[in-house]
Amino acid sequence: MLEPKMLSQVVALVLEAGALICAELQRAGGPRGTGDKADVDLEIELMLRHGLAQLYGGDFVGEETGRNLTGQAFCWVVDPNDGTADFLAGRQGSAVSVGLLHRGEPILGVVYAPVTPSGPDCIAWQKGMRALLRNGQSVNPPRQPNGLHNSVVFVSSAASSRRAENDALCAPAICEPMPSIAYRLARAAVGDGAAGVSLYPVSPHDVVAGHALLLAAGGDLFDQDGKRIRYTKLAGFCSPVEQCFGGDNLACLNLVARPWKDLLLK
Repeated sequence: MLEPKMLSQVVALVLEAGALICAELQRAGGPRGTGDKADVDLEIELMLRHGLAQLYGGDFVGEETGRNLTGQAFCWVVDPNDGTADFLAGRQGSAVSVGLLHRGEPILGVVYAPVTPSGPDCIAWQKGMRALLRNGQSVNPPRQPNGLHNSVVFVSSAASSRRAENDALCAPAICEPMPSIAYRLARAAVGDGAAGVSLYPVSPHDVVAGHALLLAAGGDLFDQDGKRIRYTKLAGFCSPVEQCFGGDNLACLNLVARPWKDLLLK
């Protein structure tokens, strides 16, 4: 079992990482980096890798510094700045994502978007807690008995240029484009919408933290075939993930059945 104070210590590290993202955005000339690589991503991951190892030993999987897998029961899974390309393009909503697996089960997740249109947003949980924490306050997410009705589906920022087509695929919900898949899943977990979607392949570092939050809220994460996504002890997917749908279970299975590939082929 994790100590109750573990989550607060992880959150403190993640908030420190978020401060680095904010500072990078305020640099003269803007953030360093091009394409989908930002200099601050590596700096953040090195800080998190060291800090998390000090908190609780275990294996490590990171987007920037790679894997250290020795077969231990616990494994930290980190994306220092999920949504880097959008971050470098000046779009708000990239997120720090820190998850912890125990023998392949997500047991802790912290997702922090330091810059959003509504202000900083940190969503966190560890196994044993009865509620999620959002910016330090307990949140009991409302269930979505109506599935997609009167709700929102969080999709990638690329959907902004094809809003009508994405709305049609999400109907009767509407789509809300935003950068980070980690943050999309976190927002679905706290009940801001029915689901978060990625139409492109993801890696464990993209989704483990958000997946932990979804499980805590009674939801789950599904692949393109409607199969529940699960992880091996070595922090890999049990089967390839080309697309993912996370949130309310019925809403996700409804979305999986829709012709998303038609959108990608156009």
